[in-house]
Amino acid sequence: MEIVYPICCGVDVHKSFLVATIITTHPQSLEASYQKKRFSTFNNSLLSFKKWLLENNCRHVCMESTGKYWIPVFNLLEDAIHVIIANPKWVSVVKGNKDDVKDSKWIGELFRLGLVPGSFIPDKKIRMLRECTRYRCKMVAMKASEKNRYQNAFTVCNVALDSVVSSMFGKSATAIVDYMISDAPFDPLHCVTLLHGRLKKKSEQIVEAVEGFQMEAEQKQRIRCIQSHMQALDILIAQIDEVINELTAPFTSHLDLLCSIPGVKRLTAVSILSEIGTDMSKFASSKRLCSWAGLVPGNNQSAGKKKSVRITRAGVYLKPTLIQAAHAAVRDKSCDYYGNKYQKIANRRGKKKAIVAIARMILTAVFHMLQSGQSFQPGDLLNEEQLADLREKKHKNSLKEAAKLIQKAGIVLPEQFLLSLSG
Repeated sequence: MEIVYPICCGVDVHKSFLVATIITTHPQSLEASYQKKRFSTFNNSLLSFKKWLLENNCRHVCMESTGKYWIPVFNLLEDAIHVIIANPKWVSVVKGNKDDVKDSKWIGELFRLGLVPGSFIPDKKIRMLRECTRYRCKMVAMKASEKNRYQNAFTVCNVALDSVVSSMFGKSATAIVDYMISDAPFDPLHCVTLLHGRLKKKSEQIVEAVEGFQMEAEQKQRIRCIQSHMQALDILIAQIDEVINELTAPFTSHLDLLCSIPGVKRLTAVSILSEIGTDMSKFASSKRLCSWAGLVPGNNQSAGKKKSVRITRAGVYLKPTLIQAAHAAVRDKSCDYYGNKYQKIANRRGKKKAIVAIARMILTAVFHMLQSGQSFQPGDLLNEEQLADLREKKHKNSLKEAAKLIQKAGIVLPEQFLLSLSG
């Protein structure tokens, strides 16, 4: 096999130390010599590791992506050394015959022959933005969990207020809840005076929902704690939004491009940009990008039989963002481009697969837009005349289906109406 990196280093990274093996291939005999050394993960020791690499003229390093332990090493090496971060499935060794030294040597051997595909690591600015957007995602999920606990707290206290109001966090519902968890004597009829807008028409149902509730002092205190936590999360989300706005200032033009896609708003565009960056040369094609995001069916065949072709688990943060954008895109009234494609795929493959297909189309559009710098303008987008014909055809098909249902029910329709549908 061809030797791609004559001088390279394989690194087995752990929390408190790393084991490195420099492999030097002699040009004439093609035999390899090995230098093994162990370093701690403190900054001074990592700088010594970097100096050791440069002294041995080693400019190519490969290490396994074990948790977050590879990041401090990568941060100190990236300015002077080409570092490849490998997915563990590409560099795993045979169980029963492994240790730290053997692992680093095995990683180096595979890397020397060019058998280790590198993982995508964006530049530092994008990595900082990614840290903030992912943390914001966690806080939003935490707030959603608190909202669920908030509603469950009333359910266990025999309060069915959520069955009457559309939201437990509206103006009227919040006023009623504050009155219920206060220390004042409870009067169900007083809740009627706290209603606003259309909820006044449901005053009787509101009284029935809250009358006779059973809430102890400890349960009231728990609800107050949940309210305080949600308010604190709102403040923290606002603070992280300010940091995100500062980090996205250099990428305003890229965000404007992405926002031209139906279903993609600024927050969605920021999340997409933080995951894939702005340099599309890191990905060979849009298909590679979609595969990296976990939106491409798997290829699993053996003995002429096709097994599971489900999408992979990749793209833990990017995939949900694109799925959410796809749901918004197919409902966008201003541009029914994705809506028409969704209907065609859903009729053949089902709604869930159709949404994944739309998410993949959006990511493909993102790839080409960031690569070319052009706004959203697909080549197969229909003009106004074609859209009018398509809408008329859909309307006529709906009328035909309705006419069939009416005739099955035994109702006779006028002949002129049936002739207009056939024409």
